[in-house]
Amino acid sequence: MRKTDEDVMSDEVRLEEILKVLGRLKELSADHVILVEGRKDREALAYLGISGDVFQIQSSGGPSAAAEYVESRGGKAVILTDWDRRGGNLAAALRDILGRDNPDIDGSVREDLSRLSRHYIKDVEALDSLVDRLSADPRLL
Repeated sequence: MRKTDEDVMSDEVRLEEILKVLGRLKELSADHVILVEGRKDREALAYLGISGDVFQIQSSGGPSAAAEYVESRGGKAVILTDWDRRGGNLAAALRDILGRDNPDIDGSVREDLSRLSRHYIKDVEALDSLVDRLSADPRLL
């Protein structure tokens, strides 16, 4: 298996890249609904300073209800499901319902976070602990 840049990235650079993606998510949260799977995902984002309109898919009626909610809020959304198989299937279902070619639906935040953290975590709810762990690394001080 070939190593990618993400595989050999230092923790310091990884943290910097994750924080850039989270900054982009924070900007998008101003006018996009953030679609997450559940309560712990919402709590992790809040801990990281990302609030705004966060919709919990699993406890609020599933992908169809999420799509209706997004449409009622202006049609812009960030799909931020977990990067495990279930989260991938849910992201694909949301993309199909919301429109695969819809420029107002962002999947890049999920893709980037997945790529940067795949060897460490597999879900949104663990993002806060990953950022804390990378920030607390004594090698980064």
